[in-house]
Amino acid sequence: MSVIRIVSTVHSCLRSASLIAAAGVFAAVLASAPTRADDYDAALKDIQSTMGGVPSFVKQFPKAGLPGAWAEVKAIELSDKTALPPKVKSLISLAVAAQIPCNYCIWSDTRDAKRAGATDEEIQEAVAMAALTRHWSTIFNGMQVDFDQFKKEMGGE
Repeated sequence: MSVIRIVSTVHSCLRSASLIAAAGVFAAVLASAPTRADDYDAALKDIQSTMGGVPSFVKQFPKAGLPGAWAEVKAIELSDKTALPPKVKSLISLAVAAQIPCNYCIWSDTRDAKRAGATDEEIQEAVAMAALTRHWSTIFNGMQVDFDQFKKEMGGE
């Protein structure tokens, strides 16, 4: 089933039914769509072309999900035609990876950030911001700070 037909089906459901019903139809349509071997092979070929090789972990990823996962990586992470420049995306990813923590991502994101022009100071600040955000989130949530009062005191509504 083509992506256009899937989107059209979901769009019809959204107009005539609740969001939950549309989500159910979308899941059913996707589940019934056969995974095409040529989509998987095309994704592998594109990964090879883009990265200069196919990392072994890619071959461990479920075949049915690889074409979509690769499209997402290319459209967001690897594209320089998004709202955020590559350096900023790498610094955000590094900050998140430091919190998860994910050694694979920390190594890769640090390398990508440096390739994109990030300085050691920018890398350190991104990681420190992640720590600071996590620290205060722990305080606010653990102490059950009233959210409406917080917004009022911080200049919000």
